[in-house]
Amino acid sequence: MDAFSDASDKLAEFANRHPRLFVLTGAGCSTDSGIPDYRDANGDWKRPSPVTFQAFTGDDATRRRYWARSLVGWPTMAFARPGAAHRALADLEKAGRIGLLLTQNVDGLHDAAGSRRTIDLHGRIDTVRCLACETRTPRAEFQVELRRRNPRWAELEARAAPDGDADLEGQDFAAFDVPTCPKCGGMLKPDVVFFGESVPRDRVAAAFAALDEADAVLVAGSSLMVYSGYRFVQAAAAAGKPIAAVNLGRTRADALLTLKIEKPVGEALADLAARCFSGGTRDVEQHPHA
Repeated sequence: MDAFSDASDKLAEFANRHPRLFVLTGAGCSTDSGIPDYRDANGDWKRPSPVTFQAFTGDDATRRRYWARSLVGWPTMAFARPGAAHRALADLEKAGRIGLLLTQNVDGLHDAAGSRRTIDLHGRIDTVRCLACETRTPRAEFQVELRRRNPRWAELEARAAPDGDADLEGQDFAAFDVPTCPKCGGMLKPDVVFFGESVPRDRVAAAFAALDEADAVLVAGSSLMVYSGYRFVQAAAAAGKPIAAVNLGRTRADALLTLKIEKPVGEALADLAARCFSGGTRDVEQHPHA
C-alpha cells in the first residue's frame, strides 16, 4: 500500500467514526484556484503581513496603497473558480457528513461550489462596506468606479498576491483616487476582518454552537496560525473531540491532532468524498457545482 492510499484510508476511517464533522478551512483550499496563500510550510509569512485595520482607517496613504493594489489584483479573485477541495466539501455536505463549514477564507469559493451550511468567519472580499452608514456594495461595481477614476492604474500588470492584492513595487500612490460612500461620503472598506479587527460576535457564537453539536473536527488547508480560527480547535480539544487535519506543513495545533494528513488538500478531500458514496467510485473531480 502506498503512502497516499494509507493516508486516505485513515482519513476515511476518521470520517466514518465521526459522521457529523465541524470543518474549518483555510487558504490551502484555494491555492488550486489560483489564489496565493500567506504562509510557507513552516507556518511563517511568505511576505509582509497584511494591512491592519488601524493602518487602513487611520492613514490616507495606506488606504490609497491598499486600493491601488486591489484594483490591479481584483481580477484574480473575480475569475477564481472552485477547486477540488471546495467541490469535495460541498459533496460531503450533501451526503450529510458536515454539520458546519467554517472558513477563514474570504473568496466565497465554498459558496460557489455549493456548500450551504457555511460561516465566512472573516467576511467576504466580494463586498465593500461603508464604515459610517453600513451600506454594502458589490466589489465588482466598486471595481468599475476604481477603474474610471484611475485609468492609468487599470493598465498595470503585477504578480497576484493573497486575497485580491497585487505586488506593486516602486509606485507613487499619492495621486490614487479612492472613492467614498456614494450615500454618505463615508470611508469604504472591504467587508472582511482585517488584522487588529474583531470577528463579529454572532459569527463566533454560531460557530461555537455548531462545534458543540459536532462529533469531530476536520481542518483543511490551514496552518491555524491566526487565533480567530485556532481557538475553535483549542475548544474542540478541551471538549475531548477528535481533530484531524489535512495540511501541507506545520500547524499551530499539531500537538492537539488525532490525525494529520500531509497531502494536497484537494486530492485528499476528493478521495474522501468519493468514499462516502456507494462503491467509492464517484468521480468528484468531474462534478463541479459552480
